[in-house]
Amino acid sequence: MYFQHAPEIWAEYPELVAGAAFITGIGAGADVEARVAKFYAVAEERLAAGPESEFPEIRAWRRAFAKMGLKPTQYRCASEALLRRFKRERELPRIHPLIDLCNAISLAYAIPVAAIDVAEVAGGLEVRPARGDEEYLTFGGEIEHPVPGEVVFADEAGRAHARRWTNRQSGRSAVRGTTGEVLIVAEALHGTAAGDVPALLETVAAELAEVWPGTPVTAVLSAADPRLEFAPAQP
Repeated sequence: MYFQHAPEIWAEYPELVAGAAFITGIGAGADVEARVAKFYAVAEERLAAGPESEFPEIRAWRRAFAKMGLKPTQYRCASEALLRRFKRERELPRIHPLIDLCNAISLAYAIPVAAIDVAEVAGGLEVRPARGDEEYLTFGGEIEHPVPGEVVFADEAGRAHARRWTNRQSGRSAVRGTTGEVLIVAEALHGTAAGDVPALLETVAAELAEVWPGTPVTAVLSAADPRLEFAPAQP
């Protein structure tokens, strides 16, 4: 299997820095509360210094959404949505230990972090402009079709696993109690992304290795080296 960005994405967004990690042996019984709290504290400190809308990581995604023709205050990148909820509630819902940890890391870095159950992905996953015939399964069980040209995470079967790039993941490949193998993706467009994304990826890998038995396979992706290949136990 593989994860990559299409050439059109690198051409349109040359400032993009992406990181990806694949890990096996995930289970739903892990205790990550202390780890989550550590990253919550970082997010709280950042939010105390100023609103998330002024974070360079968020401002860069807002510019990208506007460039895609989306109203940035209507469609927000995943990290901005998490930060807004965390600012209101000082907490996030507990979903699954891996998701809880990834969400907390996303808060701390203000960078979108996607976690995808690779058992639900056909062949590979590419971030690319939609054709318009892809099928996207909502968490409510409804089927949507992305607008042609919309940036999606698409697999070889034409299923969209995320819409509007970093705005909304699909219910089809959401991490759940039976998930064993996960692809984690972090993407950023701000000025210091070249340092921040590798740091986030290193943090993710270290945290996962401490909690679960698998050794993460990681890569920082670029236009020159855009692809992470990995081998799930259950292709």
